[in-house]
Amino acid sequence: MRSFISLFIALALVACSEAPVPMEGADENGFTAPTAATLAANKAVAERIAAYPSEDFEQARRGLIASADSLVIRDPDGKEVWNQDAYRFIEGDAPGTVNPSLWRQEQLNNIHGLFEVVPGIYQLRGYDLANMTLIEGESGWIVVDPLTTEPTARAGMAFVREHLDDRPVRAIIFTHSHIDHFGGVAGALRESDYEGLRVIAPVGFLEEAVSENLLAGPAMQRRATFMYGRNLPVTPRGHVGTGLGKEPAKGGLIDILEPTDIIEATGQRLTIDGVEMVFQNVGGSEAPAELTFYMPQHKAFCGAEMVSRNMHNLYTLRGAKVRDALLWSGFIDEALTLFGSDAEVYFGSHHWPIWGQSAIQNFLAGQRDTYKYLHDQTLRMANNGATPREISEAMTLPEGLASNFANRGYYGTPKHNSKAVYQFYFGWYDGNPANLDPHPPEAAATRYVDYMGGAESVLEKAQASFDEGDYRWVAEVLNHLVFAEPGNQRAIALLAAAYDQLAYQAESGPWRDVYLTASWELRRGKPDTGTSLSDAAGLIKRVPTPLFFQTMAASIDGERAADASYVINMTFTDTGEVIVLTLSNGVLRYREGEKALDANAGITLTRELFLSILLGNAGLRDTLLGDDLSVEGSRLDLLGFFRLFQPLEPVFEVVRP
Repeated sequence: MRSFISLFIALALVACSEAPVPMEGADENGFTAPTAATLAANKAVAERIAAYPSEDFEQARRGLIASADSLVIRDPDGKEVWNQDAYRFIEGDAPGTVNPSLWRQEQLNNIHGLFEVVPGIYQLRGYDLANMTLIEGESGWIVVDPLTTEPTARAGMAFVREHLDDRPVRAIIFTHSHIDHFGGVAGALRESDYEGLRVIAPVGFLEEAVSENLLAGPAMQRRATFMYGRNLPVTPRGHVGTGLGKEPAKGGLIDILEPTDIIEATGQRLTIDGVEMVFQNVGGSEAPAELTFYMPQHKAFCGAEMVSRNMHNLYTLRGAKVRDALLWSGFIDEALTLFGSDAEVYFGSHHWPIWGQSAIQNFLAGQRDTYKYLHDQTLRMANNGATPREISEAMTLPEGLASNFANRGYYGTPKHNSKAVYQFYFGWYDGNPANLDPHPPEAAATRYVDYMGGAESVLEKAQASFDEGDYRWVAEVLNHLVFAEPGNQRAIALLAAAYDQLAYQAESGPWRDVYLTASWELRRGKPDTGTSLSDAAGLIKRVPTPLFFQTMAASIDGERAADASYVINMTFTDTGEVIVLTLSNGVLRYREGEKALDANAGITLTRELFLSILLGNAGLRDTLLGDDLSVEGSRLDLLGFFRLFQPLEPVFEVVRP
């Protein structure tokens, strides 16, 4: 039953089994040297962005109170969960293996420490993917977004107390439902802080925070290893950052708190430990549950992650529901109207602040217009018959937006965001009947290679294209060859080299990591192990019981269960919940209420034991046959029922068949 749960949480580094395929010019990790074409492309980028005006480095350093000489954070068992020191090589001019624009962004993301935003507002940056903000109340701290995991938040708060004061925490503000903004809450608090603690969050926060990625979690988890480059070395030829920050913390306990104050409407006001705040409900922009807020006495606007110092994702490469670009743009415009004429400082959940009314207004207007431009131009081209690939190829921001670094594609990109807009309105089908029912990858690959004259012919032509610098085409062609002949080492080596070059030219941190992870796994094989959920036990306990069964239903092997019929009662003694599971036609349904009289079997247990089974801490078969639960009816039927769930393959192949 462990297959029923997987959350987007800090991923463990994993071991890989196969030896890298050596190639001339490769480093110790197998990554190849930049080619002449890559060097020329990156030189052109450097020349272009050199003309763009910016105060980013001055603003990123402004207000620095203290910065740790060494910033390596470990969990109580000594495992490294954060290493800011590893990125010290990101200084000076960009090497040929990194897009100079991304290099610049990661130089900025390297600036870390405790900063004063304005008197009474402080930020801790560089202790995790996100920022933690601290606001002085009358009697204690108001903590905004306490990072991803307990160790990073605890280390951050220790640094704050060392350099500011040792006041208690009176309130927590969760700006939105992504885990890097709430998971570390236990580390931000001491035992004495819990009494009377206020927890402010947007409407729907708890439901979205505990359920997001649950149904699609296993696939999303695997894809996230590509998006964040979790298995990559941190080197000039490896991971350098995500554009949004350095990376998510790698492990540590994750928890959550139930809100005491819910922000339901824009304009809602709260006074928190003497600090007045005006809130904006922006759920459905960057996150399904999200808020921003303005503090009149500080003239400070917190934009959460509705805005940031890069173009964000309308579709995230790890997989998620597509975001509404028009709604998102509208929320930014609303914030500009509500707070833009008064705010004298902006700060957010990522990156560094902006000071000055005019600069803030320009920043908000640029972010607003970026998402609106992507939306409108995608629809213009689609309504004139362009397909998603054609729109993606044509989509570039106008110079007035592109010349502002805050709008550039360090995280999201114009290419994949335009496809997201298309998907939002039109779905996956581009209207061409040839794409309505294509062969699956392996079957298509065999046919492509045969039509192209066989493996040797494909390799010869691919090498010529590689020598010409056409790495996108090499990747497309050799992907077919690798899927047709997964043991073809020459194809694997050349495809991996093409991915290296595409990575070195990518301005987007996630695009770079996706390409490099592909080349890493082509050379070494997929990881041996996946993710442990034990660190997220605190979060998982908050999941509403029916959601577990909804997730279970998506794990039924429909073919094997097609002719099966079961009715199972489940009773939780500690919560009083009764769930009736019904399986027929390969479909598992569930309802809360009275026990079914015609059930094959019934199980009575605590919800805690049920969660222990789901987390893999208790074996299902041994538990069913043991004394920790009671069973009514046929135990054999119970075992037959549970055998219809498909075991999870958490580390499935991506770049090989």
